[in-house]
Amino acid sequence: MTATMDKSLERLRERAAAEGLLDVAYATADSPFGTLLLARTPQGLVRLGLPSEDVEATLADLASRISPRLLEAPAQLDEERRELEDYFEGRRQEFDLAIDWQLSHGFLLRARRGIAAIPYGETRTYTDLARQAGNERAVRAAGSACSRNPIPLVVPCHRVVRSDGTPGLYAGGVEMKKRLLAMESQDE
Repeated sequence: MTATMDKSLERLRERAAAEGLLDVAYATADSPFGTLLLARTPQGLVRLGLPSEDVEATLADLASRISPRLLEAPAQLDEERRELEDYFEGRRQEFDLAIDWQLSHGFLLRARRGIAAIPYGETRTYTDLARQAGNERAVRAAGSACSRNPIPLVVPCHRVVRSDGTPGLYAGGVEMKKRLLAMESQDE
């Protein structure tokens, strides 16, 4: 693509956003684990797809659940990409991003807000998460809040572990979860 075409496409994206024709902007970001998919609405980050997730299926899901007015607009996700890069480089321990929680409701929303509050370098158990979300017997539902978390890393479900301290499962794979926990424990 030529520089002129790039500028024209960027102007088109900016115009669509300014005129309210864009409901979901998306872009990719590199990570030590592979390519991430980031999506945001005017309210904030709504989806972060891990490298193990199918990009086309994720975009189709966003189009059906939020809006078909979806456009690749990397400039609109510059801050999200910058903060993730800082996180992976060990320069950031907290994300300062607006989050759009519209893909979470009820118990799942309460649980995910609890996950978002887990400090860097610390962990909580699924039981702790269920209790914090209002139903200490809902341990499996707490696991679902993690496994179907639409914004992993920023809503750090990798910090939720089993009661015996073992990592448990992770949408990005157990090895990714172990590496994230190890990375965070070294920066204390």
